[in-house]
Amino acid sequence: MIHWHFDRTISTADYQNSVPAVSPLPQALRQRLGQCLGMAVALWVVLLGCSTTAIASEVIPEITPEITPEITSELPGMSLRYFGSEPLVSALPPGDAITDGKALLRYALPIDNKPIREVQREIEGISERLRIQGSRAVKGVKRNVKRAERAMGKPEKILADVRPEHELEAKQLLDRVRTGLADLNTYAEERDKEAIWIKRAEMLSQIGQIEEFMVSDLPIDVPEEYSTLPQLKGRATVEMATDKGTMLITVDGYNAPVTAGNFIDLVQRGFYDGLPVVREEEFYVVQMGDPDGPEDGFVDPNTGEQRTIPMEIAVQDDDEPVYGMTLEQVGLYLADPVLPFSAYGTLAMARPDNDPNGASSQFFFLRFESELTPAGINLLDGRYAVFGYVVENDEVLDKLRVGDLIQSITVVNGADNLVQPGQT
Repeated sequence: MIHWHFDRTISTADYQNSVPAVSPLPQALRQRLGQCLGMAVALWVVLLGCSTTAIASEVIPEITPEITPEITSELPGMSLRYFGSEPLVSALPPGDAITDGKALLRYALPIDNKPIREVQREIEGISERLRIQGSRAVKGVKRNVKRAERAMGKPEKILADVRPEHELEAKQLLDRVRTGLADLNTYAEERDKEAIWIKRAEMLSQIGQIEEFMVSDLPIDVPEEYSTLPQLKGRATVEMATDKGTMLITVDGYNAPVTAGNFIDLVQRGFYDGLPVVREEEFYVVQMGDPDGPEDGFVDPNTGEQRTIPMEIAVQDDDEPVYGMTLEQVGLYLADPVLPFSAYGTLAMARPDNDPNGASSQFFFLRFESELTPAGINLLDGRYAVFGYVVENDEVLDKLRVGDLIQSITVVNGADNLVQPGQT
């Protein structure tokens, strides 16, 4: 049995003591990392009043390009060495990365309707307001509500992009969103943050449904060379039952049709049922999907050979995903994937480090804290194919340990979006 780790392949015997190696960073990314670390250190000095001499002796060796591989040996793209009581990574600037899987899925929908996106953005942004204390939070929520109401001023512009068969449902949902905006104003006056938070989640679900009604044509034309692989033409929701609880996961075939199709096909075959967790690291990953026996992936009974899938990464503002190579290999060092590693519960394929097209059945969940994966700094983006996010009960990930079993994975919605080779 072999477990694919993220940067090398290891046997079961040396699995426990392994540390994934990370290849040296490209020059542009080394420079950016050094700049960000430098700014973080400067800010840390100002805020905590620490001795610059003491900091220099600890920090400067960490950010020199010559030992970048050493920095990244503990976690891809960041070090967990401590200064006093806080790790350096906690001071890295988080940028404006979206750290909620549901929000990432909403923004990843292939639509171009500005009014509904403006409404979504304002309602999403209320979460930042709720972190503020006192009357400023109330004023902030009201400003967001006012801008959302303005964006909904001409509902016909929103409904213009809704598929005809869903127009009536979309109108009803818009009415609920409009009522929800009035409710948010009331809760803001009452300074009821809990009610605001609950209403916000309800409204975002409604907005997301409207946005899904706008998706007409599939955004990705998969290259012919991958036509022998199952593809997911849309999204599917799966329920994963484990020894430690059940999670709900959304699998995104809009942006990763081959990767998502491979996974849903294996789910439908019952391939994962009864398989154990093979790797578990705190603040890092939970990995599973390695079958019993000598094989490290799924063997297609029709061919007798292991089925592998290509690297597949959709990039922001690009018409087609990158296939067959990592973003680093094609020179897109700082490109933003449509499905990034910025949310707890990110779902991605594991693969051998020397073969971007070697993924088969093994997958992993990210369980970094969001503060440890600042935008543009982590080294998972662009190197592994993300194809979904945990959307309910992600606390189960914290409980999973090596040897815990997947009891079952079941498709609860979107099974008809799976297209097998030869189907149209």
